[in-house]
Amino acid sequence: MASVKQIQVTFDCAEPERVARFWCEVLGYVVPPPPEGFATWDDFDRALPPEQQGAAFACVDPTGVGPRLYFQRVPEGKVVKNRVHLDVRVGTGLVGAERLAVLEAECARLVALGAVRERLLAADEDNESCIVMQDIEGNEFCLD
Repeated sequence: MASVKQIQVTFDCAEPERVARFWCEVLGYVVPPPPEGFATWDDFDRALPPEQQGAAFACVDPTGVGPRLYFQRVPEGKVVKNRVHLDVRVGTGLVGAERLAVLEAECARLVALGAVRERLLAADEDNESCIVMQDIEGNEFCLD
């Protein structure tokens, strides 16, 4: 049985480039180079048929460790809670007030980028605190 070596996380969205650039800022990801033969992604996009222009965008972890994120335009808007979401792990190894301070600082940074804070899930006997948020198109994610 073959094992999977890499994964890609795909987002359905209305504005792929806008959402991709938001996640680049959140995660420290970068936009990969355009395909060979094109100086920029805009040049590549203009070479596509009109109905495909702006239909997709991607970003990658510059270290090559994290998964590629792919954003594809879909006609329908988001209606219900995500079945899969990203956990942005900014508080790993921290507990209590120290963890909460790091989460709150990152939350403030992301809100300034256009994210929305939904709610704080306070620590209990099984889990440390996390903050539930939404990206710029309403996709839920957690600051963990």
